[in-house]
Amino acid sequence: MQQVQQGATSGAQSAPASYPFDIQRISDVMGAEIIGPDLSQPIDAAMKDAIYAALMEHHVVVFRDQSMTREEQGRFAGNYGELENHVGRLRNGERYPTINDITNRTPEGELVPKLVNRGPYFWHSDKSYHEIPSAITMLHGIEVPERGGETEFANMKRAYEVLSPDMKSRIDDLKVVHSWEANRITVGETPATEEQKRERPPMTHPMVRTHPQTGTKALYLGTHFDHVPGLPRAEGDALVAELMDHATQPQFRYDHTWRVGDLVMWDNCSLMHRGSFDYDMAKQPRVLQRTVIIGTKPF
Repeated sequence: MQQVQQGATSGAQSAPASYPFDIQRISDVMGAEIIGPDLSQPIDAAMKDAIYAALMEHHVVVFRDQSMTREEQGRFAGNYGELENHVGRLRNGERYPTINDITNRTPEGELVPKLVNRGPYFWHSDKSYHEIPSAITMLHGIEVPERGGETEFANMKRAYEVLSPDMKSRIDDLKVVHSWEANRITVGETPATEEQKRERPPMTHPMVRTHPQTGTKALYLGTHFDHVPGLPRAEGDALVAELMDHATQPQFRYDHTWRVGDLVMWDNCSLMHRGSFDYDMAKQPRVLQRTVIIGTKPF
């Protein structure tokens, strides 16, 4: 892997002259591995700020060989804002806890493929159907498949930057309605109940959002898309499909292959992501411990 040369990021957020850890790029598109910190231990303000600066610069940061309890992961995540509670429910009908697992393993240890919700396997930005979507998501690899089960990222900032001036002019002032109810249909899940519809009403956000920290612009799309207000349905659907196809091309992608102990942290304001289901869910465990930080209203 290549050693990172430090410098200013685009926009308002600047990288420090030097980080208090080793950092190496993991792809040319986005992502860096941070080497050194033990995230199971409290971190000081300088370390907290340096990790955040690296996240703003690289959009995805990876810490290898971590071993974190739920409480320790929650403490680390809390350095970056308020932990997000989940309105969703587990397959048994219970609410997701604030610190929860993406898992195909029951509490009794059995591997059950139907435990896995379909939604995370489609391109999305976390909680885009909320008025206040997620800012930062963290996943900690507790158990991972021998092959497959990657988490795939699309750099929506870079995808926007290379659009033609005409396309930018066409989309810069458009809005998109994000709907959890519509997403359930799109991904083939059971339809939303009336209670779920009340808890998750559709939300309208900019098609191109401005990063609250860096001031950079990025496409803001995903399979929570319902429609583009002001455009005929067919035209809006075709436009979003074109932009989604553009943004998920290989030149905008980084696919993270999991190792046990990985802590992967990403910036939802700049990316879409999805999980890969190309592993045997009945034989291979995939248990990722999740924490999410509340963001700000997109603009």
